[in-house]
This record gives sequence, C-alpha cells and structure tokens, in this order.
Amino acid sequence: MQEYCNSLTEYSRLNTREVQVGDVGIGGGNPIRIQSMTTVSTSDTAAVVAQSKRMIEAGCEIVRLTAPSIREAENLRVIKETLRNQGIKTPLVADIHFTPNAAILAAKIVEKVRINPGNYADRKKFETHDYSDQAYEDELQRIRERFMPLITTCKAEGTAMRIGTNHGSLSDRIISRFGDTPHGMVESAMEFLRIAEGENYYNIVLSMKASNTQIMIQAYRLLVKTMIVEGMNYPLHLGVTEAGEAEDGRIKSAVGIGTLLEDGLGDTIRVSLTEEPEAEIPVALELVKRYENREKYLPIEPIKNINYNPFFRSRRKTNQILNLGAAEVPRIIGDLSKFNNIKRHHLEPFGYVYIKEQDKWHITDLAVDIIYVGTGVIDFPLPEMVSVLQSYKTFEIKDQYHPYIPINQYNPANWGNDQLVFLSVNANDHRKTTRNKIKNRASTILVVYSQNKNAYTDLRRWFMYCLAEGIRNPVIVQCQYQNMAPEKFLLYSATDLGGLQIDGFGDGIWLKGDQEYGFINDTAFGILQASRSRISKTDYISCPSCGRTLFNLQETTSKIRDQTGHLKGIKIGIMGCIVNGPGEMADADYGYVGTGPGKISLYKGQDVVARNIPEESAVDALINLIEQHGDWIEPGDV
Repeated sequence: MQEYCNSLTEYSRLNTREVQVGDVGIGGGNPIRIQSMTTVSTSDTAAVVAQSKRMIEAGCEIVRLTAPSIREAENLRVIKETLRNQGIKTPLVADIHFTPNAAILAAKIVEKVRINPGNYADRKKFETHDYSDQAYEDELQRIRERFMPLITTCKAEGTAMRIGTNHGSLSDRIISRFGDTPHGMVESAMEFLRIAEGENYYNIVLSMKASNTQIMIQAYRLLVKTMIVEGMNYPLHLGVTEAGEAEDGRIKSAVGIGTLLEDGLGDTIRVSLTEEPEAEIPVALELVKRYENREKYLPIEPIKNINYNPFFRSRRKTNQILNLGAAEVPRIIGDLSKFNNIKRHHLEPFGYVYIKEQDKWHITDLAVDIIYVGTGVIDFPLPEMVSVLQSYKTFEIKDQYHPYIPINQYNPANWGNDQLVFLSVNANDHRKTTRNKIKNRASTILVVYSQNKNAYTDLRRWFMYCLAEGIRNPVIVQCQYQNMAPEKFLLYSATDLGGLQIDGFGDGIWLKGDQEYGFINDTAFGILQASRSRISKTDYISCPSCGRTLFNLQETTSKIRDQTGHLKGIKIGIMGCIVNGPGEMADADYGYVGTGPGKISLYKGQDVVARNIPEESAVDALINLIEQHGDWIEPGDV
C-alpha cells in the first residue's frame, strides 16, 4: 500500500466493502455510482417527483432529498410511493442536519440516510473548549447515546447510512481537540463509525467534503490511511461541496474528484453545481467515464516510498529562474506557434489588449506570463512583464526572448553557460544522460510532458524523480488535449494539472488543445484558482441549492458575480440556508446566507454582522459591507 492507495504509478481501484442501497450496490466490484440532490422543497411532492425523474433520465443512480424536519421526513413516504407507482426504483437518500428524530423516521422510509457528524449531536457556537481525557470520553458517551437510536433503526430496517463530514461544519468539540483540519474531519467521522462498528452495523458510506480542494483531497487520503490502520474498508462518496457554477464549478469539481479517482479512490460521486441538479449528471458521468475503460499506460517506473507528504501541501523546493520557481506563483504559457507573423490582436485572448490611440497595452488579471511563438516572428514591442519562448531553430538573442529546445536536440557546447534555456523533457525519461544535461546547467527551466492520455500519474512520477535526484530546476507542466468537446477539455485538464498543484508540483502550466485561445487561457487560470495555488479572480463558494434553500440561488449568485467579479482574491460565500452558513463557507471573507423566507444575513468571516435583511436590498448591503472593510474597488479602477 502507498499509504492511502494501491499504487501511485498504476491505476487500481481501492477494494472496499459493498454497501447496498436499495437495488444499487456501492463499493465492492460495483461501478462508480452517480448521484445528485433535489433542490425543491421536500414538502412539494409533485415538484420533487418531476425533478427526480429529470435527474434519473440524465443518468442519476441515487437521489438525495433534504429532510430538515419531521414534516419533510413524513413526506418522503409519499414521494417514494409516487415514484414506485410510476415504476421508478431509484433509491432515495434523506439528508439530515440537526434533527435526529427526522433521521430515525426517514430511516424507516427511504433506502439510505445521510447524517453530518458535525451537527447530529452538537450545535456549533464557535467556542473553544479545553477537554481533559475523561471529559472528552464523557462527550463521546453523550454522542453514543444520541446516535444509538438511528443505528438500531437502520439495522432493523436494512437502511444504509452515509456519515458525511463537511469541513465547514465541524463541531466545536472536534475543532477544540483536533483543529479545523483534515485530521479533525477524519476524526469527526471515525468517532461515529467506531460507535456503529461497536453495534455491528457496517452498512456505511463515508465522505469528507470541503469547498477547498486541498483540504478535501487531504482529508480523503487521510481517511483511507486511517481506515487501513484500523482494518476498515468502507466505500467513499466523493464531492467538492459548494463548487459553484459554470466553468469554475466544473474545474473545481474535477480538481477535487478527479485527483482522487486517479488514485483509485471513490465509489460514488456527486458534483455540486449551483445549477439545476440534472446539469450535474453529465459532468459526473464524464469524470467517471475516464476510469471505466482505462487505456493502458506506457510503462511508468514504480516507486517504493513516497518522498513527499500527500496529506499536507508543501510546494516542491526549486531555484528561482526568471519569475519561475521558489516563492513565485505558478506561471502560465500561451501558445501562438500556429502564426508565422504574429500581430498585436493575437495576444488579446491571452490577456494583453493593445490600445492604438494611447499606444499602450491594457493587461488583465488573466494575462499569461510567457508567449510561445514557435518559429513565428513578433515585430512589435511587448509589455516588459511578458517573456517570449522561441524554437531553438530560429532563436536569436534579444531581450525577453529564450530558446525552447527538445532535450535530445540540446548540445551544451552550442549554448553559452549564461544563456537561459527551456528544455522539453518526456516525463518518462529518467536516463542518466538526461539527468546530467539538466544538473550540469543551472540556468535551465524544464518543460515536462507525458505521452500517456491520463497524464497525472506519469507527471507526478517525474516530480518524485526530481525529489529523489535533487533536481531543483523550475518545471513547467505541458499537457495537450486534442479533438475534445469543451467540457471534456475542462475536466481532463483540471484533473491532470490541478492534481499536481494540490501536491505542490509545478512552477507553471502550458495547456494545449484545439479550443479557442481565450477558453484555454481561462481554463489554465481557473485550474490554478481551484487548486488555491494562484488567485487571479474573485472566489465564489456557492452551494448547489436544495429543499432548504430560502431564495433563488442561481439568480442571486449570478447577480452577485456580475457586481463583484472584479474583486481579485476576495472569497464570497453564497449559502441558501443557515445549515450551509456560516460553517460551510469556512474560509470565505464575506457571506450571504438565507435565514428565512426573503431574509438574508450577512457575514464577515464567520461573524454575522447584519441579520434578516430583505432579499431585494441584500446584494447592495453586501457591497456596502465590502466597502466598509476596505475591500471594494470600483470596476473602472481595476
């Protein structure tokens, strides 16, 4: 075992126990299951049934519904009967927060219940407690007494359970003992799991969700390692909570879910988008499809030991060359090599807009750092901040220009020691001659690529090789995706490049494909944003909506995005109800949370600063709050 997965160099699903949810098996030898959650009120039978049918037609195999009180839990029976009478056998899951009595009732009706260990037996008050060992044991006994009736009911009814930890809703007790950390998330679930095992109840699925992809991935890996130590093998439900909408939501979901799927982790997935639930299903299906008929790898040299920490992001130590490596943010390359004679307007999709009347460049927050021109020619002055990478075949020494050379064409005798070069290297090339070419020249930046279609594993192996050999040159990761639909391009590139960033690998990314240049550039910046390695725009932590939502989440998110999208680096949480806020938005700078029909509360961090604002004036109040704390910038000033 490689601490948390079967292999780091060969795709292999982790063997987990089978959990039966109605007629659908999760884990064991079953395929990775797709699920989603209704967004309408569980009290509205017709709306739930209609939405569930749309989800199922799209490919949803398990449907989850919120049951915030006894009333909604009771109506699960009506919903289930209506669906069954229409010949629909898709299993139903009741989503429970704060209300054990609703969970117990739901367990008698539906095939599975999901509980959140952060709020099933605790109420979050954001207080810190100093527990003695005995005091903490007393707390565990209290939780056991609270949890036991649900275990008893699930055993009697044959009902499955998901113990679903969320980073943003860890209890004060867990945070006081283990911190607001992946370790705390794992222990939050394990405490409940150990109680269930003590009662010989094993029909359990586990999840470790967070909006922060780094925390989410680290928590799942640590959970698997902990289960291995304790002799457990429960199936995993994967998801990035509050991923958001549109391309950003898809990229963030792929970074989190895709990275774990690459290592064979995950038995069921839910993509959480601030869109209609049936829109989540094609995204989930595309993520899973990559692992159903996994193409054979070109051989990757196996490893015996992990020489980095997969449970904590620590960026690989490198020497700084130009603006790459060391403490510099990862840089992005834009590829204009298809043009022989490059014009100013060709740079516009890469963030550089020339204003002829003023004879100056307007540089956006999504401006690339390096332009690759191949054998092409630029005959106009560029902004000083951008470098030019040119094929060694036509390279001429001048300011801002650097040669790009395949390593098998590189002869040190042809290049002076002071000449900075970019060397293109195959990730599978561990030859001694290649290593010597790299190590004998300090002023070298590496561009590493993989010939495997699933590039992440191969590229990660290269970085392990660098760590083992003491290679400290900056590395730009190059990935190419041809003949792909835009959404597939988003998901695959986010998995491969985002996963490396999560592990602290890569000083730059070079994304190639046959998509429009602007789309490729936005995707590259989106990957770095989603992996928290380079922030270039506003970060929205937006829940996907459910039956608890108290306002039109999609419409409101779009409105807030329209007015705040220029606030680079600010994190805004948009939560449909108090269950998801303030806890679920965890590290957001500002929060917009539904607290009643038509009523919004605003947060600064995790502190409520304004309660029950009428919905029609709440967005303006949010902007005023941002202004009061000095974070507002007028759009024209950016």
